[in-house]
Amino acid sequence: MKKDFVSSGRAVSDMKAHLVLTTKYRRNVLTAAMLARLGEIMDDLCEKWNCKLIEFNGEENHIHLLFQYLPQMEIPKFVNNLKSVTSRRIRSEFVDEVEQVYWKNVLWNESYFIASCGGVTVSVLRKYIENQDTPDE
Repeated sequence: MKKDFVSSGRAVSDMKAHLVLTTKYRRNVLTAAMLARLGEIMDDLCEKWNCKLIEFNGEENHIHLLFQYLPQMEIPKFVNNLKSVTSRRIRSEFVDEVEQVYWKNVLWNESYFIASCGGVTVSVLRKYIENQDTPDE
């Protein structure tokens, strides 16, 4: 099994997160073309933030982004940057589609969902840590 460890400075890590963004008022505004463009923009932004887009997809009123990041990344700043850049670009590139749904310069809900995720469950990791070969006194 291949591990996705990333080395940076003094740390080796494998940190991944699942981000969900919903459209303002959960309106059905996102089209297939918008989702494809959002995927390109997200990939570019992840590269600029020195993280890796693993998977991206969505529906008419929300998107999912799975990405790998470094320990020093400031997640709230990253998410706010993603939201502002993607909103600005989608609203400028798909003016007609967005204006049919929104009368203000909005796209995303102010809140978001994010969860860390890894290759093993907490129970498996707990068992691994419990079963370490602790030295005798």
